[in-house]
Amino acid sequence: MANSTQLKSDALMEQMKLHMSTDAGKQLTKKIGLVYQINIAPKKLGFNEKSFVVDLKKGEVKEGKYEDGKPDATFSFKDDDFIKVATGKMNPQIAFMRGAMKIKGSISAAQKFTPDIFPKPSKM
Repeated sequence: MANSTQLKSDALMEQMKLHMSTDAGKQLTKKIGLVYQINIAPKKLGFNEKSFVVDLKKGEVKEGKYEDGKPDATFSFKDDDFIKVATGKMNPQIAFMRGAMKIKGSISAAQKFTPDIFPKPSKM
């Protein structure tokens, strides 16, 4: 059952995959050049997490854990909190201080992980 869980974040990660192939996405790879692993839990951190790799060296986003060594930084979120941070509704520093986001790895790499790297939701 855990694998079939549909996360709100799935749609955002799909948009991110498309965003990586645009000029704006290519600029991100030049500017940031880091690899992030994002673990997203439906309800509680550490349980039934789905992992995504946002590779801003190669310019790709894929589901699963990072397999080429260690990512520069790994983040853990609950699904709702990830959406809030990625859409700019919650400041990443505040999310971290509240325990809504956990970070492993390089703090300087983590500080470059801002809502700016995500595509803006299209206005309907």
